[in-house]
Amino acid sequence: MATIDAPVVATAGSDDPEAPLVVLLHGRGSHEREILALSAHLPAGLGYAAVRAPISEGAGFAWFANRGIGRPVASSLRTGMDWFRGWLDAAVPVGRPVVLVGFSGGAAFAGGLLLDDPGRYAGAAILYGTLPFDAGVPVDGGRLAGVPVFVAQGDQDTVIPRELLDRTWQYLHDESGADVTGRRDPVGHGLTAPVTRTLAGWLEERSALGLRS
Repeated sequence: MATIDAPVVATAGSDDPEAPLVVLLHGRGSHEREILALSAHLPAGLGYAAVRAPISEGAGFAWFANRGIGRPVASSLRTGMDWFRGWLDAAVPVGRPVVLVGFSGGAAFAGGLLLDDPGRYAGAAILYGTLPFDAGVPVDGGRLAGVPVFVAQGDQDTVIPRELLDRTWQYLHDESGADVTGRRDPVGHGLTAPVTRTLAGWLEERSALGLRS
Protein backbone atom coordinates (compact mmCIF):
# COMPACT_ATOMS: atom_id res chain seq x y z
CA MET A 1 0.00 0.00 0.00
CA ALA A 2 1.33 3.43 -0.92
CA THR A 3 1.50 5.68 2.11
CA ILE A 4 2.64 9.20 2.77
CA ASP A 5 5.10 10.04 5.51
CA ALA A 6 3.23 13.15 6.64
CA PRO A 7 -0.56 12.72 6.53
CA VAL A 8 -2.61 15.58 5.16
CA VAL A 9 -4.62 16.98 8.07
CA ALA A 10 -7.21 19.75 8.06
CA THR A 11 -8.15 21.35 11.37
CA ALA A 12 -10.95 23.42 12.87
CA GLY A 13 -12.34 24.40 16.25
CA SER A 14 -10.29 25.10 19.36
CA ASP A 15 -6.53 25.46 19.02
CA ASP A 16 -6.03 24.87 22.75
CA PRO A 17 -3.47 22.02 22.89
CA GLU A 18 -5.21 20.65 25.98
CA ALA A 19 -8.73 20.70 24.54
CA PRO A 20 -10.19 17.28 23.67
CA LEU A 21 -9.44 16.42 20.04
CA VAL A 22 -12.06 14.92 17.74
CA VAL A 23 -10.44 13.09 14.82
CA LEU A 24 -12.77 12.96 11.80
CA LEU A 25 -12.35 10.01 9.43
CA HIS A 26 -14.00 10.35 6.03
CA GLY A 27 -15.71 7.70 3.95
CA ARG A 28 -14.29 5.70 1.05
CA GLY A 29 -13.63 7.83 -2.00
CA SER A 30 -13.93 11.08 -0.04
CA HIS A 31 -11.33 13.38 1.52
CA GLU A 32 -10.54 15.30 4.68
CA ARG A 33 -12.11 18.62 3.64
CA GLU A 34 -15.50 17.04 3.06
CA ILE A 35 -15.83 15.58 6.55
CA LEU A 36 -14.23 18.61 8.19
CA ALA A 37 -17.44 20.48 7.31
CA LEU A 38 -19.15 18.38 9.97
CA SER A 39 -17.22 20.27 12.65
CA ALA A 40 -19.32 23.40 12.03
CA HIS A 41 -22.27 21.52 13.58
CA LEU A 42 -20.36 20.14 16.58
CA PRO A 43 -19.33 21.72 19.91
CA ALA A 44 -17.13 24.80 19.46
CA GLY A 45 -14.92 24.14 22.48
CA LEU A 46 -13.32 21.04 21.00
CA GLY A 47 -10.47 20.70 18.53
CA TYR A 48 -11.10 18.92 15.23
CA ALA A 49 -8.62 17.20 12.94
CA ALA A 50 -9.71 15.58 9.69
CA VAL A 51 -7.11 13.19 8.32
CA ARG A 52 -6.83 12.19 4.65
CA ALA A 53 -6.75 8.42 4.18
CA PRO A 54 -3.54 7.02 2.63
CA ILE A 55 -4.85 5.09 -0.40
CA SER A 56 -6.00 6.81 -3.61
CA GLU A 57 -9.56 5.76 -4.47
CA GLY A 58 -11.26 7.35 -7.46
CA ALA A 59 -11.44 11.09 -6.89
CA GLY A 60 -10.72 10.59 -3.17
CA PHE A 61 -9.04 8.27 -0.73
CA ALA A 62 -9.59 5.08 1.27
CA TRP A 63 -8.32 3.72 4.58
CA PHE A 64 -7.77 0.11 3.50
CA ALA A 65 -8.20 -2.35 0.67
CA ASN A 66 -11.46 -4.30 0.71
CA ARG A 67 -12.22 -7.95 0.06
CA GLY A 68 -15.87 -6.92 -0.18
CA ILE A 69 -17.90 -3.92 1.01
CA GLY A 70 -17.27 -3.48 4.73
CA ARG A 71 -14.73 -6.30 4.81
CA PRO A 72 -11.18 -4.93 5.08
CA VAL A 73 -8.13 -6.90 3.98
CA ALA A 74 -6.47 -7.56 7.35
CA SER A 75 -2.93 -6.68 6.24
CA SER A 76 -4.11 -3.45 4.62
CA LEU A 77 -6.09 -2.45 7.70
CA ARG A 78 -3.06 -3.12 9.90
CA THR A 79 -0.78 -1.04 7.68
CA GLY A 80 -3.27 1.83 7.75
CA MET A 81 -3.75 1.66 11.50
CA ASP A 82 0.01 1.64 12.13
CA TRP A 83 0.43 4.62 9.81
CA PHE A 84 -2.36 6.49 11.62
CA ARG A 85 -0.92 5.71 15.04
CA GLY A 86 2.45 6.99 13.92
CA TRP A 87 0.83 10.33 13.15
CA LEU A 88 -1.36 10.40 16.26
CA ASP A 89 1.38 9.53 18.72
CA ALA A 90 3.66 12.20 17.26
CA ALA A 91 0.99 14.90 16.99
CA VAL A 92 -1.17 14.31 20.08
CA PRO A 93 0.44 13.62 23.46
CA VAL A 94 -0.91 10.74 25.50
CA GLY A 95 -3.18 12.33 28.09
CA ARG A 96 -4.97 14.65 25.68
CA PRO A 97 -8.38 13.03 25.12
CA VAL A 98 -8.96 11.83 21.57
CA VAL A 99 -12.39 10.89 20.21
CA LEU A 100 -12.70 9.15 16.85
CA VAL A 101 -15.63 10.01 14.57
CA GLY A 102 -15.81 7.90 11.43
CA PHE A 103 -18.34 7.76 8.60
CA SER A 104 -18.85 4.65 6.41
CA GLY A 105 -15.36 3.36 5.55
CA GLY A 106 -14.02 5.77 8.16
CA ALA A 107 -16.34 4.14 10.69
CA ALA A 108 -14.76 0.75 10.03
CA PHE A 109 -11.32 2.33 10.38
CA ALA A 110 -12.31 4.08 13.62
CA GLY A 111 -13.69 0.80 14.92
CA GLY A 112 -10.46 -0.98 14.06
CA LEU A 113 -8.39 1.64 15.87
CA LEU A 114 -10.62 1.47 18.93
CA LEU A 115 -10.66 -2.33 19.09
CA ASP A 116 -6.91 -2.47 18.56
CA ASP A 117 -6.14 -0.17 21.51
CA PRO A 118 -9.23 0.84 23.51
CA GLY A 119 -7.20 2.66 26.15
CA ARG A 120 -5.83 5.22 23.69
CA TYR A 121 -9.19 6.81 22.92
CA ALA A 122 -11.81 8.68 24.93
CA GLY A 123 -14.58 7.32 22.74
CA ALA A 124 -15.67 6.72 19.17
CA ALA A 125 -18.63 7.38 16.90
CA ILE A 126 -19.38 4.66 14.35
CA LEU A 127 -21.59 6.38 11.76
CA TYR A 128 -23.27 4.38 9.00
CA GLY A 129 -20.60 1.72 8.92
CA THR A 130 -19.52 -1.62 10.29
CA LEU A 131 -16.85 -2.68 12.68
CA PRO A 132 -14.02 -4.50 10.86
CA PHE A 133 -14.93 -8.07 11.75
CA ASP A 134 -12.62 -10.90 10.66
CA ALA A 135 -9.86 -8.42 9.87
CA GLY A 136 -7.27 -9.12 12.54
CA VAL A 137 -8.55 -6.93 15.37
CA PRO A 138 -9.95 -8.45 18.57
CA VAL A 139 -13.73 -8.50 19.02
CA ASP A 140 -13.92 -10.61 22.16
CA GLY A 141 -16.53 -9.94 24.81
CA GLY A 142 -15.85 -6.96 27.05
CA ARG A 143 -13.15 -5.61 24.75
CA LEU A 144 -14.54 -2.04 24.98
CA ALA A 145 -15.56 -2.13 28.63
CA GLY A 146 -16.53 1.36 29.75
CA VAL A 147 -15.60 3.08 26.48
CA PRO A 148 -18.20 5.62 25.28
CA VAL A 149 -19.40 4.66 21.79
CA PHE A 150 -22.05 6.34 19.64
CA VAL A 151 -23.42 4.21 16.80
CA ALA A 152 -25.82 5.47 14.14
CA GLN A 153 -27.35 3.36 11.37
CA GLY A 154 -29.96 3.72 8.65
CA ASP A 155 -32.61 1.04 8.29
CA GLN A 156 -32.63 1.73 4.54
CA ASP A 157 -28.85 1.65 4.11
CA THR A 158 -28.11 -0.36 0.96
CA VAL A 159 -24.36 0.39 0.87
CA ILE A 160 -23.14 -1.51 3.95
CA PRO A 161 -24.37 -5.13 4.01
CA ARG A 162 -27.25 -5.50 6.46
CA GLU A 163 -25.67 -8.47 8.21
CA LEU A 164 -22.62 -6.36 9.04
CA LEU A 165 -24.72 -3.48 10.35
CA ASP A 166 -26.72 -5.89 12.50
CA ARG A 167 -23.59 -7.62 13.76
CA THR A 168 -22.06 -4.26 14.66
CA TRP A 169 -25.19 -3.17 16.52
CA GLN A 170 -25.43 -6.45 18.40
CA TYR A 171 -21.74 -6.58 19.32
CA LEU A 172 -21.62 -3.00 20.59
CA HIS A 173 -24.82 -3.28 22.62
CA ASP A 174 -24.59 -6.83 23.92
CA GLU A 175 -20.97 -8.02 23.91
CA SER A 176 -18.42 -5.23 23.82
CA GLY A 177 -19.04 -3.77 27.29
CA ALA A 178 -19.03 -0.27 25.79
CA ASP A 179 -21.11 2.59 27.16
CA VAL A 180 -23.29 2.74 24.03
CA THR A 181 -25.53 5.47 22.68
CA GLY A 182 -27.30 4.17 19.59
CA ARG A 183 -29.90 5.28 17.12
CA ARG A 184 -31.41 3.70 14.04
CA ASP A 185 -33.49 5.81 11.69
CA PRO A 186 -35.57 5.06 8.56
CA VAL A 187 -32.92 6.58 6.30
CA GLY A 188 -30.25 5.44 3.86
CA HIS A 189 -26.48 5.79 3.81
CA GLY A 190 -25.81 9.38 4.79
CA LEU A 191 -25.60 11.72 7.75
CA THR A 192 -28.86 13.39 8.67
CA ALA A 193 -29.52 16.51 10.72
CA PRO A 194 -31.03 14.53 13.64
CA VAL A 195 -28.00 12.25 13.83
CA THR A 196 -25.64 15.21 13.63
CA ARG A 197 -27.51 16.86 16.52
CA THR A 198 -27.33 13.64 18.55
CA LEU A 199 -23.61 13.37 17.84
CA ALA A 200 -23.12 16.98 18.95
CA GLY A 201 -25.01 16.31 22.17
CA TRP A 202 -23.03 13.13 22.78
CA LEU A 203 -19.74 15.01 22.35
CA GLU A 204 -20.98 17.85 24.55
CA GLU A 205 -21.93 15.42 27.29
CA ARG A 206 -18.61 13.61 27.08
CA SER A 207 -16.78 16.93 27.22
CA ALA A 208 -18.78 18.06 30.26
CA LEU A 209 -17.85 14.83 32.00
CA GLY A 210 -14.19 15.42 31.23
CA LEU A 211 -14.18 12.64 28.65
CA ARG A 212 -12.36 9.37 29.19
CA SER A 213 -8.60 9.63 28.96
